[in-house]
Amino acid sequence: MSDDGPEYDVDFREHPEKYEIGRGEAGVFKVEPYKSELLPLWSYADAAAARESATAIYERYERYRDDDEFPGMDMAQKYLRMGYTRAMRYAKYPGGTKYDESGDEREPRRWADRDKRAAALVFRTYWTRVRDDDAYQRAKAAHRER
Repeated sequence: MSDDGPEYDVDFREHPEKYEIGRGEAGVFKVEPYKSELLPLWSYADAAAARESATAIYERYERYRDDDEFPGMDMAQKYLRMGYTRAMRYAKYPGGTKYDESGDEREPRRWADRDKRAAALVFRTYWTRVRDDDAYQRAKAAHRER
């Protein structure tokens, strides 16, 4: 997936064959209809918000899995991963700011925000569950073969 290519004008539910598995969290704010379905569920303010969010996103993942909808499965995995990585950034860096004013990376603190660390761990549990799910792995391999 390129950053702003015409593929983002595609409804990936209608055309899953056009979905390309991107690296990391690529596409989370662009790939529709999944962005509209998953982004409103995503929150990492604290462990309680993360638990509610991760549970809701995981339920969507299960629905996508049951419907044999790999792009949705992959996007749910990415939102769970992003919950972990974003919350962990806030856990390690006060205010979530990784770089100082000059653009140099700040030294991470252990733990700058314990609530965000707790939120990150919630997301990591769900993200790992999806990442290690045999159905996800099979669907990913099948999608790559197409």
